[in-house]
Amino acid sequence: MPVSTAVRPSTRHASLGSDFYDVVAPASFPQHILRYRNRRWAARVGLDTLTDEEWIAHFGRFEPLPGSLREPLALRYHGHQFRTYNPHLGDGRGFLFAQLHDLADGRLLDLATKGSGQTPWSRHADGRLTLKGGVREVLATEMLEALGVETSKTFSLIETGEELERGDEPSPTRSSVLVRLSHSHIRIGTFQRFLYLDETDNIRKLLDYTVETYMPDARREDEPARAVAFLEEVCRRVARMGAQWMAAGFVHGVLNTDNINVTGESFDYGPWRFIPAYDPAFTAAYFDETGLYAFGRQPDALLWNLFRLAECLLPLAPQAELEKALQVFEPALHREFPAALLRRLGLASAGFERDGRLARALWTFLHETKAPFEQTLFDWRGGWASEQRAARSPSAAFYAQPAFRPVHAAMEGFEPAPDARLDHPYFARRSPCTMLVEDVEAAWAPIADRDDWTIFTAKLDDIATMADAYGTMPT
Repeated sequence: MPVSTAVRPSTRHASLGSDFYDVVAPASFPQHILRYRNRRWAARVGLDTLTDEEWIAHFGRFEPLPGSLREPLALRYHGHQFRTYNPHLGDGRGFLFAQLHDLADGRLLDLATKGSGQTPWSRHADGRLTLKGGVREVLATEMLEALGVETSKTFSLIETGEELERGDEPSPTRSSVLVRLSHSHIRIGTFQRFLYLDETDNIRKLLDYTVETYMPDARREDEPARAVAFLEEVCRRVARMGAQWMAAGFVHGVLNTDNINVTGESFDYGPWRFIPAYDPAFTAAYFDETGLYAFGRQPDALLWNLFRLAECLLPLAPQAELEKALQVFEPALHREFPAALLRRLGLASAGFERDGRLARALWTFLHETKAPFEQTLFDWRGGWASEQRAARSPSAAFYAQPAFRPVHAAMEGFEPAPDARLDHPYFARRSPCTMLVEDVEAAWAPIADRDDWTIFTAKLDDIATMADAYGTMPT
């Protein structure tokens, strides 16, 4: 059946003009095997009525969505990659395919691709995505959403029937094209490109577009004040994202400025990992030889990137005011981290000071004992209300150690949050759903060996159960 009349399409990004993107054509693939469609978010944007064949037409062959962009747009940007500036970036294997509005809250959303073919920014690469890379992104986004992280959503994954050569996995390997749903794809690197090109008018245009479209509360009549308010808002959003990563035990792996969008949503998952136990030096990327983007250094990396954004705004606002705006990040991080940890623990706030004391005690315990990260947060969801459940845990011996006493004491007076859902069947289990590297490989191996998707599907079902228990499913 045709696209539902409930869909609210948009072409807003095209209004920025050709300085911001290149019109491109999608690759033609020999096959289109639908491997994943996000039914929850399809319903949220009104695309749940599509048949599988219609879905493939839009998200495998990229026939335009009625009322949205008529042609795909490969977005232009630069960026610091491991703190080395690269002016040769841009959408090299993806494009902005469509824009539409969230039917629940009206937000403008992007549908963008990964693995959809070569663009002017491919730099001699093939513009493709391995099937394993697509599977990993589905698992990352589903797990992060379930854990309460504001993340892009994997909207579609289609196997495309090509054989790809890669240096970091057995080759030839299978190919795919992925579509992600995200609030925005305006990166810090989008601003950096115009600073590099000395195009102040385009910095101004991008600032005004971003504020009007995504941050109306930052609107100011005075341009310098508008730039400062924008930077403050980005700092708050990025701090929230970083706090959510830390509370989820997540390591993004590649925190380059082209991988940080200004709306503060996590996206673009390559060598991501979840930590098995607290380790600030834990890295996700094998090529991160110095640990620049290690788990414990992620907040610092995000702040460094925000300084690069502030540099882009120097033509529009005084340096002293921008430096003052950057000071929003640290207190926002210190406010958001305990809040994120309390949400994971299903506890109602007891006030900033006591929330912070509990967060510090728990973090110290995890650091000193190396207790399993996800198991600990699972066991103590609800605080003292889950004490008997924690005593039956595989990690119970850790909680009997003296190192846990400050955590137990700090939990005094905390009540389960109204939405803690401690009676959910998920919390009757002995162990939580995890997404460690061995979980990912266990899901991928049967796909690679015999095209068996059973474990992958079962893992998604397990994540959905967890999301239901945590109340993080979209409604």
